[in-house]
Amino acid sequence: MTHRDLIVIGGGPAGAAAAIRAARAGIKVTVFEKGVYGRDKVCGDGLTPRAVGALQGLNIELDDAHQIRGLRMIAGKKHRELDWPTTEHFPNYGAVWPRKRLDAALMDAATEAGAEMIYSSEALPIMDGERAIGVEVNGKRWTADLVVLAAGAQGKAARILGAHRDPNEPFGLAIRTYAATPRDQDQHLEACLTLKDDQGTAVPGYGWMFPAGDGTVNIGVGALSTMKGFKSLNLNKLCDTYRDLVRDDWELGPYLEKPRAWRLPMSAIKRHGPGWVAVGDAAGLVNPMNGEGIDYGLETGVLIADLFEADPATAPQKYDAMVAEKFDAFLRTGRRFSFLIGHQQILRAGLKVAVGTDTIAKITLQVMGNLIDNKTPGAAGFVMSAADKLLGVADPMLRRTRAAA
Repeated sequence: MTHRDLIVIGGGPAGAAAAIRAARAGIKVTVFEKGVYGRDKVCGDGLTPRAVGALQGLNIELDDAHQIRGLRMIAGKKHRELDWPTTEHFPNYGAVWPRKRLDAALMDAATEAGAEMIYSSEALPIMDGERAIGVEVNGKRWTADLVVLAAGAQGKAARILGAHRDPNEPFGLAIRTYAATPRDQDQHLEACLTLKDDQGTAVPGYGWMFPAGDGTVNIGVGALSTMKGFKSLNLNKLCDTYRDLVRDDWELGPYLEKPRAWRLPMSAIKRHGPGWVAVGDAAGLVNPMNGEGIDYGLETGVLIADLFEADPATAPQKYDAMVAEKFDAFLRTGRRFSFLIGHQQILRAGLKVAVGTDTIAKITLQVMGNLIDNKTPGAAGFVMSAADKLLGVADPMLRRTRAAA
């Protein structure tokens, strides 16, 4: 039986960030990645300024990424193009970096730091009562002082630990592909907030065009589970409908690969327990209002490594408390908001407001850019705090009257 200080299940951004930070601190860490080295991960490929800041904190070079100045929001005939704000916490630019290249850069950095990376291996937690004591991989048992679950959308490992999605909370589905475009050097992400299916039904979600700077654009759509008819929503048709909407403006070529879909968890029953923690998507840390979670994954991966270095015994409890303080109010507000916009009439009215004025559009920009947490000052922080309180009061009614999926 092999022992490590830290074992990480999953080699995506959250798991790699934990491994990089831990290995640089001299912690013995092994990462088990189910896929092969250089595997692709279905994703929108967009990096918020928050994600860029987290990558810079890990000393990851972004020369291979296409820099993005801001966001272009479209609601019907209303267009607003805004640059990312300059703040003391985050840089004023984001990026588009296809996950195949981003994840490889992070995995390489983890290896260079001294972490052991083992590919094509599914690790499942070993439990001693309520405590995780290690993992089993290909019939071999590995023990660890702490197991970090970083396996993305919750699966078998999460169910063993009790970190599966809360069935009473919303989740999202998204689909993406790539297409050739002469606008690949565009420096703004584009988000169409007035998304409709092939029957003309408004969809709570958005369509995106994320220029990759390599002759292509990442095109995709995402939808929330709170809409009526969600279970019968055809994502391929929704993506095609959106493509038809933007094809002429972006001079799109045909799809370069078959569109691929994925699930976006937005909650977790538990994100820590004796001997384990969940980070990033595995902890349900996905913004319900934009489907983004790379930045949260990077931040929580670094956080648990730092807490483990300081005191392995108290790391899980302190981790959960710090994540709760920083993110829970905002993410809770987002989940409640998703129930609200699951109603067609409210969705249509709300989208007109979202980009109706420059002041409100700037708040929408910060929400879409994951730039809000418990320390956000000014109008955006005030609005989100007020929304948390108001939606908290309305939450029981919103759940009772939610649209039937």
